[in-house]
Amino acid sequence: MATYDTLPIYKSCYDFLLRIMHVVTHFPKDYKYSLGEKIQTTAIETVICIYRANTEKYKSQHLKSMLHYIQMLYLFLRISHDIKILPQEKYTSIVFMLDNISRQARGWLTSTQKKDDASEKVVEQNIQTEEHAKEATACP
Repeated sequence: MATYDTLPIYKSCYDFLLRIMHVVTHFPKDYKYSLGEKIQTTAIETVICIYRANTEKYKSQHLKSMLHYIQMLYLFLRISHDIKILPQEKYTSIVFMLDNISRQARGWLTSTQKKDDASEKVVEQNIQTEEHAKEATACP
């Protein structure tokens, strides 16, 4: 298992987080501590989900949480753009970064679900084999 900080998705997400931290500092005071703080907190949670998904055996729940946070970020960024506190060029580049992270997360989730499904099948087969063995030994 790779350490979380060497994963391409972590690097992309960390770069995104740094960019967000910088952009939010330029928000007007009225929005910096409300919408800006929500954006920053959600971006941090996204990075934390990568760490959790990489360290847990069953990654799906963390990757689904990450995709949930990404959808929240899209919403917050759209609001920031629509109320004109996030200029078009910054909005476009940030959303492009977020699209890249989202694609990687969905790919990781798909891969993880396939592995989880295969693991479940092996466990079910082992249980059935054990049950058959018990039945065979129980018969006189």
